[in-house]
Amino acid sequence: MNHDQLGQAALEILNTVFGYPEFRLNQQEIVTTVARGNDALVLMPTGGGKSLCYQIPALLRKGTAVVVSPLIALMQDQVAVLQANGVRAEFLNSSLSGEQAKRIEDELYSGQIDLLYVAPERLLQPRMLGLLENIDVALFAIDEAHCVSRWGHDFRPEYMQLSVLHERFPAIPRVALTATADERTRQEIISHLALEAAEQFINSFDRPNIQYHISDKKNGKQRLIDFIKHQHAEDSGIVYCLSRKRVESFTEALRDQGFNAYAYHAGMSSELRKRNQEKFLNEEGVIMVATIAFGMGIDKPNVRFVAHMDLPKSIEAYYQQTGRAGRDGLPSTAWMIYGLQDVIQLNQWIQQGDAPENVKRIETEKLNALLGLCETIECRRHRLLEYFGEQPHSEKCGNCDNCLIPPVTWDATEAARKALSCIHKTGNRFGTGYVVDVLCGTENERVIKNRHNDLSVFGIGNDLSKVAWGAIIRQLVTSRLVQVDVENYNVLRLTEKCRPLLQGAVEFHLRELPKKTQPQKRKAKAQFVQPQDEELYELLKAERMSLASEYGVPPYIIFGDKTLMAMAEHRPLSDEDMLAVSGVGQFKLDKYGMNFLELIEEYCAAHG
Repeated sequence: MNHDQLGQAALEILNTVFGYPEFRLNQQEIVTTVARGNDALVLMPTGGGKSLCYQIPALLRKGTAVVVSPLIALMQDQVAVLQANGVRAEFLNSSLSGEQAKRIEDELYSGQIDLLYVAPERLLQPRMLGLLENIDVALFAIDEAHCVSRWGHDFRPEYMQLSVLHERFPAIPRVALTATADERTRQEIISHLALEAAEQFINSFDRPNIQYHISDKKNGKQRLIDFIKHQHAEDSGIVYCLSRKRVESFTEALRDQGFNAYAYHAGMSSELRKRNQEKFLNEEGVIMVATIAFGMGIDKPNVRFVAHMDLPKSIEAYYQQTGRAGRDGLPSTAWMIYGLQDVIQLNQWIQQGDAPENVKRIETEKLNALLGLCETIECRRHRLLEYFGEQPHSEKCGNCDNCLIPPVTWDATEAARKALSCIHKTGNRFGTGYVVDVLCGTENERVIKNRHNDLSVFGIGNDLSKVAWGAIIRQLVTSRLVQVDVENYNVLRLTEKCRPLLQGAVEFHLRELPKKTQPQKRKAKAQFVQPQDEELYELLKAERMSLASEYGVPPYIIFGDKTLMAMAEHRPLSDEDMLAVSGVGQFKLDKYGMNFLELIEEYCAAHG
């Protein structure tokens, strides 16, 4: 097939199998690139449709597509979704019995499987590689490719060995996909996976449907309860905590307030964790309170909020975890509180860990970058995008706390100039702690040895605390006025961008904590469904739940919320009308369509 024919065939699969009328972003270009046999690196935000970028080429190319996936829950969920759309998909992992694995291997040999999901550990086994050499492999898809990064939040050492796919199967196209990768991580993916010749597709990291809120930790438990009550009283959500003890404490507090909350952490039995996860997937309005052990394998599209009761380790971790909210594109919230104790604890974990010193320096800088996001008075979304190397299109996003309620600030211009001068006069060759010591007039051994106690900047900042100076320097870094040389002991260096501030041409402002915060009230349902459609929408949800129980699958496997909303609004009364609804493909129409068509017809007859 030529390029146009391939594009048309891809669009037909998108329509008939997956039920979507058109591709989003650059999905079609990615699909045709891989379908033609070329390698690709795909960076696309959560909910942007990464999976389709390899699932459709898998159906276009001869043979079986092999998908490398890091978690059992993740591959099981994706296989369930594919099977619900009539796609011949299976997985091989430790959850299967020997008999089940043998059946799948037999089907693999006989060409009965379109997509096979495997963990990297299994894929790297000589027996598995030998098996793949004896079948037609359509392509290799390496999902969650950021796991290759040694200093990433989801590092999996096996991912670093996946270059074996290029060595053993040089003619088979490979596509690596992730929603979270800064420039350093992208280069690691390319290097470790041997993707130097791959076409790169880097989409916007923006998730415009997510509203970001970050504030201090005072009265955290009550503020979490108020936040959920006022904004997400009937919604599913995830609450992240750093420790098992805090998970148990917050679960109990939410249950005492009448919320349907469950705990998830490594100290629980695997049976109880599995049972709680199934409740979260299969029931409406469930809140999961968890450590970061939960979530990577969760594709539930209607998670309406993600709350962090403690600071994550990095912006990448924060972005990945908050990305579990609003995968269906509907309005959702990322809500976080943080405090000084979080910073102290995370720094201790970094320093007491077994990682090499250069990795510890990078982890420290990543934590400082996240603190900069927390402390900024500028648009949160812009800071997130800039961190990933993306230039925002407008001055404000209008959908984060700093844009909606501008914070109280103080003029830190003079203090910032003092910090910049100190970095310059000490030679652009020291880290934050040392620069702060000089500013505060601390005559320790290093300062005296370097004779920096004789500098004009020595002690010029003793009117502020060392904590305050640390916050000022973090903001200078996140504003790109100062850069951190992570390869050289986190040395601070001035950038050209700081010149206007030093010359007095611009001002520099920092956040003051507000004296009192009032929770914003927002009725989530009213934002999604028009009043005249609410009753039908609730009936459709009830029918979906009934079918989900009958087939033993999560409700979103039947149809997502967005699809039910479209049904409630457009009220299809024929197969043709139903196929025009986004998310309804031919297989799902044949399997479930009559139930929903009859319900809609009855409703319309009763209501005119």
